[in-house]
Amino acid sequence: MATINPYLMFNGNCKEAFEFYKEAFGKEFAEITHFGDMAAQEGSPELTEAQKKMVMHVRMPISEETVLYGSDIFPGTPGFTVGDNFSVSISTDSREETDNLFTKLSAGGNVTMPLADTFWGAYFGMWRDKFGIDWMVNFDDPFQVQPH
Repeated sequence: MATINPYLMFNGNCKEAFEFYKEAFGKEFAEITHFGDMAAQEGSPELTEAQKKMVMHVRMPISEETVLYGSDIFPGTPGFTVGDNFSVSISTDSREETDNLFTKLSAGGNVTMPLADTFWGAYFGMWRDKFGIDWMVNFDDPFQVQPH
């Protein structure tokens, strides 16, 4: 069964924001990775030391049912607008559920990242639906090799 959680995007201050949220909620990060942890991508420019320290992904459980996710926008990505800097994140239980929700919810919209296996061990995709809402879907595939 799918669960839905907020995914917040920041323009370089994700770590600061999540430290604030961590204090407010009295919770700990379950995971935090930085752009410097990511393997170099062919054709991508070299990241500066400051960009490498930016948050690629942070996950902080708020309750048994709710997780707050966040990220800095990838360095150099245009179009960041405060107030529009969030996505609805769906976590699924299977590839089939992922495919089904992705296909149905992206119909008539704009796919920004097609479903694919990722280096972090998930089956993942992103889109903006026909109503202008940004979505992402993630299935943590137990059969994919995850980085250590």
